[in-house]
Amino acid sequence: MSVVSLIVDVVIAIIVLIIVIPILASAIRIVPEYQRLVKLRLGKFKGVYGPGLVLVIPFIDRVITIDLRTIMLDMPSQRALTRDNVEVSVDASVYLRVLDAKNVVLSIQEYRSAAATIAAATLRDVVGMVDLDTLLTQREEVAKRIASIVDEHVEPWGLKISSVAIKDIKLPDTLVRAMAAQAEAERMRRAKVILAQADYEASQMYLKAADTYVKNPAALTLRQLDTLLEVAKEHNLVLVVPSNLEPITAAALALRTKGGQEGQGSSGTG
Repeated sequence: MSVVSLIVDVVIAIIVLIIVIPILASAIRIVPEYQRLVKLRLGKFKGVYGPGLVLVIPFIDRVITIDLRTIMLDMPSQRALTRDNVEVSVDASVYLRVLDAKNVVLSIQEYRSAAATIAAATLRDVVGMVDLDTLLTQREEVAKRIASIVDEHVEPWGLKISSVAIKDIKLPDTLVRAMAAQAEAERMRRAKVILAQADYEASQMYLKAADTYVKNPAALTLRQLDTLLEVAKEHNLVLVVPSNLEPITAAALALRTKGGQEGQGSSGTG
């Protein structure tokens, strides 16, 4: 009988250990630096604990883990109508973090989905208050306005909206083609303006050159001579020059011809 009772005692002890050890393990919680535990004792708020070692009474205390790190909420594409009646699809993300773990637990049931819903509604409202050009060119300012409005709504819940990022703005295909045609027309306009400006500046230079030639006939003669020298490079051409330039031109052409023959003779001798 003593052996049987000993075996029974051992079995009971093992069973007790199997039951007690998990209970004791559940009573000890290690909370990391980026988390907090909200403790409810018999349904009543007990406090916010962590980081470090936290003791919990099994079956009496209920703990809810709250993450204090920044959370990214990726909103689905939102279709909205701008102030100038253009339908766009906007993809955005919301970055939020918990400031007050107590309010997050006691004030709102699903704070992530609630914040995402408010952000989506605010995004559509803000897009409806701006025109398409503002939405495309001042995307950062629009995102800041959305973040400010959403932050006012979620502040009583113990949340803080860090920022709102507008990732993409999709336009209708017809509008994209129209904008591309407008951009091409704008580039053509700029090119024509630049060409006209170049023609104007060139005409001004021509006027100044004409004034110089009128005041100094010798300059015009030198210009004509320079032109004839350039033309004389082609040996298969016959040049007919005005009588007033004939002595000067003949001398210049003779010098050029003489220089060419001397060059050929030197090369032949070598």
